[in-house]
Amino acid sequence: MYGIVEIKGHQYRVKEGDIIDVQKMEGEVGSKVELDQVLFIGGDSPKVGTPVVSGAKVNAEIIRQARSRKVIVLRRSPGKYIKKNGHRQHYTALKITGIKA
Repeated sequence: MYGIVEIKGHQYRVKEGDIIDVQKMEGEVGSKVELDQVLFIGGDSPKVGTPVVSGAKVNAEIIRQARSRKVIVLRRSPGKYIKKNGHRQHYTALKITGIKA
């Protein structure tokens, strides 16, 4: 069984045992998170939400709070200037522990 869940405006396809990286969420490593914005449940009897499936929940555990690799932002104008910046986005790694339809 799998589901499509919305977390902070982004949609993710998840199944039990998956590890997904999402935008930074509040919480300590090892704490449990319950996600109730389930848009679709797939499997033998699929359920489509309007917009969410009522009563469906996805349980997850926070396994890492970190920052992603550096992205170099380079702006230049020929003959005038070059500006170089770097950016590292914060993220949270979630391990999906269960899906309740």
